[in-house]
Amino acid sequence: MQQKPGDKAHPYADILEQPRPQFHTRPHMPRQDRAAQFAPFAALSGHGAAIQETARTTQGKIQLDEDQKTELDRKQTILLKHISDAPLLQVTYFQPDQRKDGGEYRLAVGRVRGMDLLHRVMRLDGYEGIPMDDIMELDSEIFEQYDR
Repeated sequence: MQQKPGDKAHPYADILEQPRPQFHTRPHMPRQDRAAQFAPFAALSGHGAAIQETARTTQGKIQLDEDQKTELDRKQTILLKHISDAPLLQVTYFQPDQRKDGGEYRLAVGRVRGMDLLHRVMRLDGYEGIPMDDIMELDSEIFEQYDR
């Protein structure tokens, strides 16, 4: 950079024409990482997660009528008779949400390991325990022989 007569000396005139220093002990930072340094920071940490949680939908639990409850009791009685056979069972049950009202319906398929009538929990292979009061539907081949 040439200085014209009458111009004030630029304070960095001695280094303006110098090449950019390179440090061989540190790798060059990628452009994307350099740009991230100047991105706006989240002033309210957790605010985005709170908005997502509020937007997440849940389902309400369906109340069974008396006929559906009677049918479910009949199937549970049949299961108790065949518990030693470890029948393959498909269970539709309601899983309450830990953070919000409501929950979701889930489907569990596995061999019956046991039924705890005192604590009202059904155990299937691969599942910790399904509360019997949250079961909506039971399906298995063993019920077909009793439906005839």
